[in-house]
Amino acid sequence: MTEQTTPTAPYYERHIFFCLNERKNGEACCADHQAQAAFDRCKQQVKEAGLAGPGKVRVNKAGCLDRCAAGPVAVVYPEGVWYSYVDADDVDEIVESHLKNGQVVTRLLTPPHLGR
Repeated sequence: MTEQTTPTAPYYERHIFFCLNERKNGEACCADHQAQAAFDRCKQQVKEAGLAGPGKVRVNKAGCLDRCAAGPVAVVYPEGVWYSYVDADDVDEIVESHLKNGQVVTRLLTPPHLGR
């Protein structure tokens, strides 16, 4: 038998995952849209805002998230909110509004029908 444990607070309040997938076959991919630069910027903004670390925010790299048609994309958990972003200003807005203040940036939401 396994020992049951009482649920505890999550280690991070939020995770944001950036798709950094690169396809060599010419198919659409987030890497073709400066996804690495967006990831780097988000990580920097989160750190500078004092949002990084246990109990706060974690910025993660991800492989293909299978939403290529909407790329570049990032997803925030635990809410499961998908974003399609264009530039550094969009990343800054996601950090300030969602990661810092818990407010979804509706104008950047990935359309639900867009997948691969």
